[in-house]
Amino acid sequence: MPTPSVNSQLRNAELGFRVQGAAKTVPQNATQTVFTVAGGRIMIGLLYGLVTTVIAGTTPAAKYVATPTTGTANDMSGAGTITAAEVGSMFVVTLVKATALIVATAASGSQTGPGLGGQIVAPGTIGFNVSAADAAGAVQHTLFYIPLDPATTVVAN
Repeated sequence: MPTPSVNSQLRNAELGFRVQGAAKTVPQNATQTVFTVAGGRIMIGLLYGLVTTVIAGTTPAAKYVATPTTGTANDMSGAGTITAAEVGSMFVVTLVKATALIVATAASGSQTGPGLGGQIVAPGTIGFNVSAADAAGAVQHTLFYIPLDPATTVVAN
């Protein structure tokens, strides 16, 4: 039977290292930084948000955005409507850049994952963008990543 230690080792081997921030109030018509990537590039194994406070507002839509230290920001996912997402709902970034965010507004027991071999992100920030000026609620963001360069670090903001 697997132990927590074995489970952790298997998870790291399959998805990469895990970084998780505290739940944050969703931004209102803005992008908030949720992770900072420094020292080199990463490959994302899994990036998702978990709703911790019900999402409210006039049809808020959300997406993740990569903003490199040098270069131009790009959408990691297309926007997905998160209106009335329940506590326990999940938003998942797909493998293909700018493809719609996988959104489940009901707190079902499962959510579609992206598969293995994810997007490559340059040093800079990963942000969570919400489009409604009256958006409310909170999301906890989790990132599993594989460092592609020796000095790479990732921290939750």
